[in-house]
Amino acid sequence: MRVLMQEDLNFLLTNRLPRRWATKMVGRIAAIEHPLVAKPALAAWRFFCDVDLRDAETTRFASLRDGFIRRLRDGARVFAGGDEVVASPCDAIVGAHGRIENGQLYQVKGFPYRLDELVPDAALAARFADGWFVTLRLTAGMYHRFHAPVDLTVEAVTYQSGDCWNVNPIALRRVERLFCRNERAVIEARATGGRELLLVPVAAILVASIRLTFLDTARTLREHGPGRRTCDVAVSKGAEMGWFEHGSTIVMFLPGAARLRSGLQEGQAIRAGEAIAEW
Repeated sequence: MRVLMQEDLNFLLTNRLPRRWATKMVGRIAAIEHPLVAKPALAAWRFFCDVDLRDAETTRFASLRDGFIRRLRDGARVFAGGDEVVASPCDAIVGAHGRIENGQLYQVKGFPYRLDELVPDAALAARFADGWFVTLRLTAGMYHRFHAPVDLTVEAVTYQSGDCWNVNPIALRRVERLFCRNERAVIEARATGGRELLLVPVAAILVASIRLTFLDTARTLREHGPGRRTCDVAVSKGAEMGWFEHGSTIVMFLPGAARLRSGLQEGQAIRAGEAIAEW
């Protein structure tokens, strides 16, 4: 009963408030560099969010936003080598993962959704209808930049406007098709040998923006506007692809010829660069 009450309170506080308003407000506060705002905000973040700054390039930040999008010191993340190895693009908690069955996957057990609901291009979704997926959740205290899991070329990005529900496990157990409701980007990429993969960063409450390094980090993805943009940008394995300005989720999709690493566990902490799958 106590657990249920805690879940109810968590869900109420993180979802039953004006989500878009709260997200914009936190985004504004996070960008303020005045010490009277920045210092208390950073202290609260470190206290409540289990922040680990041991690998950070610096532990002194001008604003809460600077802390969220911190860089790591050189060599802090080593990406598993080999063209056959697919690395985790980010530090994360592993969520739902496994085989996609006839275009259907799940956010948690008992809460399925269809790939063609998440990915607006039905033809693109069909190419992964019997592939693999892995859900990677970035918490508020984690390193928020994400990287190329393999040597790849970004061929297109589609921005899909939407809501900003919390993406924590409690919300995933209560809100059907949550990822399909939230703001997101579909990054289409092709690796060595013409192998396709998709990365889908999903925004959430308090995520002020998604920025993609290979597009234009001066503007958020939301400011770029909806629709599909074709690209032809080569990104080396481990090179930065973008960042969230708060915690969120990336869902990675691989074709049927690939396979996820054996022993991958839901709830497992994983770091950017660790092997997560192979072709």
